[in-house]
Amino acid sequence: MSAAVVLSSAVERICTGIAERGIAAEPNFLPASAIASLAAHARQQDVAGEFHAAAIGRETHRVEQRAIRGDRIAWLDEADPSPAVQSAWRALSELRLALNAALLLGLFAFEGHYAIYPRGAVYRRHRDRFRDDDARMLSCVLYLNRDWAASDGGLLRIHIGGGERCEVLQIGGTLVCFLSEHFEHEVLAATRERLALTGWFRRRALSA
Repeated sequence: MSAAVVLSSAVERICTGIAERGIAAEPNFLPASAIASLAAHARQQDVAGEFHAAAIGRETHRVEQRAIRGDRIAWLDEADPSPAVQSAWRALSELRLALNAALLLGLFAFEGHYAIYPRGAVYRRHRDRFRDDDARMLSCVLYLNRDWAASDGGLLRIHIGGGERCEVLQIGGTLVCFLSEHFEHEVLAATRERLALTGWFRRRALSA
């Protein structure tokens, strides 16, 4: 089966998951070779000093609080000529167009960054929408970790409501998508460093 067919099938399953539950987790969204290339690109950027400590809040209210959010990030540039980045961008673009066609979400752009969580770092329970900006529509996390095991920890825990939750292990190649407005989520501590590409599909802001 060709890579294009595999991606199309994965995109269809994600669209169905978002339509039915607001959450979708797709293993092997990209081939192992593509995940390894993205991970290598992220590590190169880290060595080059492109990563910085993540913050919470926005604009003048942005602050670093390592006990709440402990990752380091480097923003992705759509114009980056790296084959790894361009491959990921094409796959995400296909997903965006399919989501718009199937669910009429009005997604027009993707913004994202690499995120490195040191051993023991967490991101406490939160929601991806800012109070004064409703442009972020769909949250996405693509894991870039190699040989991740359950014993390594680091679960993504999505709170569905009524005590129900969805937990996803950070296995390389897995893409998790969920409606940004609807679900609080958190990243639990892990016993080793882990890496992901994290971002949001955006619509044009409706708030004044």
